[in-house]
Amino acid sequence: MISARRRHLVFSLVMSCFMSLLMSAVITLINTGIDMQFPLRWLKAWVVAWAVAFPLISFIAPLSNRVTDRLITLLDRNKQDTP
Repeated sequence: MISARRRHLVFSLVMSCFMSLLMSAVITLINTGIDMQFPLRWLKAWVVAWAVAFPLISFIAPLSNRVTDRLITLLDRNKQDTP
């Protein structure tokens, strides 16, 4: 069985990797265009983005889960109250 703490860390690692990779590509492309140096600029941007994203996702994911649960509860409650 996977512990909740281990799952949270692996989730944070994977999510931060994917999101920072994609976002840094889009932002680098928009700001600098595509040329022969694009992969190097993207890699540099991704390293910085990932270094910021991993600790932020580690911290924000539990908060985001709680907010999501509350919103779903409110939406379900409002749906049940509607005739």
